[in-house]
Amino acid sequence: MNTLDNIEVDITVELGATTMPIHHLLRMGRGAVIELEQGESDPLSIYANHTLIARGEVNVEDGQLRVLVTEKVYKHG
Repeated sequence: MNTLDNIEVDITVELGATTMPIHHLLRMGRGAVIELEQGESDPLSIYANHTLIARGEVNVEDGQLRVLVTEKVYKHG
């Protein structure tokens, strides 16, 4: 058994981000809309354990939401 097979990684896909005052956040209710800084065609950010590792795009197939990796992000240093 390969020891890497037992390592779990937390994957997060970020659709976008924004900054807003806390009083706006506290006033939000059901149906509120949060406008993100990213546009419809901008790539998604994909993180492994809070580290950016790739970019991608949303894909739907057979009713399943998927993320297609379009670019790896390499950390220099």
